[in-house]
Amino acid sequence: MGHQRFGVAASPGIGIGRAVLVTIEPPPVPDGAPVGSPAEEEERFFEALAKVRAYLEERERYAREHLGETEARIFAAEQMLLSDPTLVEGTLALIHSQRVPAAQAFHWRMLQVRDDFQRRGHAMTLDKLHDLEDIRGLVLRALLGQPFPDTAVDGTPEDPVVLVAYDLPPSLIVTLDPDRVTGLALDVGTYNSHASILARARGIPAVVSLGSLSSEVRTGQRLIVDGRRGVVVLDPTPEEEKAFRDRDFRIREWEQELVLQAHLEPRTLDGRRVALRANIDQPEDARSARERGADGIGLFRTEFLVIGRRVAPDEEEQFAAYREVVELFSDRPVILRTFDLGGDKLPGFINPPPEDNPMLGWRGIRLWLDSPDLARPQARAILRVSALGDVRVMLPMVTSLDEVERARAIFEDEHAALARRGVPVPQRLRLGAMVETPGTALIARELADRVDFLSIGTNDLVQYTLAADRGNAKIVDHYQPLHPAVLRLIDHVVRAGAERGIEVNVCGEMASVASSAYLLVGLGVEALSVNVGALAEIKKLIRSVRYDDARRVAQTALQRASANEVAADVDAAFAAAGLDPSLFGRYS
Repeated sequence: MGHQRFGVAASPGIGIGRAVLVTIEPPPVPDGAPVGSPAEEEERFFEALAKVRAYLEERERYAREHLGETEARIFAAEQMLLSDPTLVEGTLALIHSQRVPAAQAFHWRMLQVRDDFQRRGHAMTLDKLHDLEDIRGLVLRALLGQPFPDTAVDGTPEDPVVLVAYDLPPSLIVTLDPDRVTGLALDVGTYNSHASILARARGIPAVVSLGSLSSEVRTGQRLIVDGRRGVVVLDPTPEEEKAFRDRDFRIREWEQELVLQAHLEPRTLDGRRVALRANIDQPEDARSARERGADGIGLFRTEFLVIGRRVAPDEEEQFAAYREVVELFSDRPVILRTFDLGGDKLPGFINPPPEDNPMLGWRGIRLWLDSPDLARPQARAILRVSALGDVRVMLPMVTSLDEVERARAIFEDEHAALARRGVPVPQRLRLGAMVETPGTALIARELADRVDFLSIGTNDLVQYTLAADRGNAKIVDHYQPLHPAVLRLIDHVVRAGAERGIEVNVCGEMASVASSAYLLVGLGVEALSVNVGALAEIKKLIRSVRYDDARRVAQTALQRASANEVAADVDAAFAAAGLDPSLFGRYS
């Protein structure tokens, strides 16, 4: 019987093939005197940056044409690093002050920046550090005259391979052929890491955060990657391979069945309707959401207009983008989130002060309120598009009542100014607040008196409640969405909304994973906003269970002491409802 290793389920599907170990490290930098003068070394450095930028621009174009805007932005973010003064000016300073070759200076500077992040506990996600390493390797290869990493593998559709690595850079994953590469098994990573996002986009099953797997596997070894359950099987028996292939066939049949769910009502067996909306990153995503039967847009992340740019978008550009979605969902709610910037998401035109912990610093509504040149054009664009449909606006990372009132004042000021000019605006804007911290959850009753709805952002709520960075693979076991503490906070918010007669919805990842979505329904959440790809699965779940049963399981979960106990309760409930837990997304 094969040996099983457990990690994080990053991209669904089952891949079976022989292992190919992939090691991608920056080339060693030789010691020695500069080839030319500091001015000549500076010129060589800029030539290398230009070469890498062209390479990444090509990857960005490929991603945009074949995958989507979300995937393309990964490469836009890497290109921004090539212009980062911390890296560029720091390298130039070393070239001139130390009189070393450009490769040596860049290598030193990159190590200094990386060590500084780690030493100060900088809250950049692991993706940012991985981007830094990717850039380091690409620029050094350009400086040393070495080729960029090749995406070609020796697998074929008849002899597929599973790539095993410590990590893989986005620039390599984006063009992998899923007919040849049947799976990825990585030592590090999270569900939201760039490698995972691109694996899902390419349709390649992947399991990440596998620890030291790459040091234990040999090339040619037989592997199974189960990207739905987060399992890798080493040296499987023929019987195990057959069992996984059979399960893969059942899952594919089931997924075809889910397509037929698109335009059915998301209503439980005992008649409770749960609004099922979609999370989108860009206007183009809205059409897919509509085709898959979304009840509306529960989270329109407006950051696509600013991330990767050096100039803020004007009012007209924003209005056109928002209108595209609102017109498509003219008969359904569209919830626009104001720019959620800061932490690890900053455009080139915002230069924040140094922060030891940006994720607990100048971000979300704080940054928006402090940036009138950013906030007011967005407020005007939102108000204008609100005259065209059921548009609602929500404020990210709210932690105080004052923030809501200050934001409302901005919208009211701009509403009056537009009305004076004769621009059509709604009689009243529906304003909501996101609940993303334990403190915000605990003042939900007071917030509910001042807003039209509350939206629970579970990604941040989980990490702040459990002090577990969701982007840190080292503590992935501590990031537990089914933890009773998280569920109790959600329950408190839902009850506050019910008492005040306002909607409480969930737009975080918990809404898109069946095991937690089941509990959210049981806790009385009125609307779930999910990833577009999860719409059919969550609708299938809702239509297959009884609300009374989900409510009973959720109430029991509130009394449990651990996430494992809650997960076991949910698995038992699925089995009792005749559902195969292995076919649905789940948190273990």
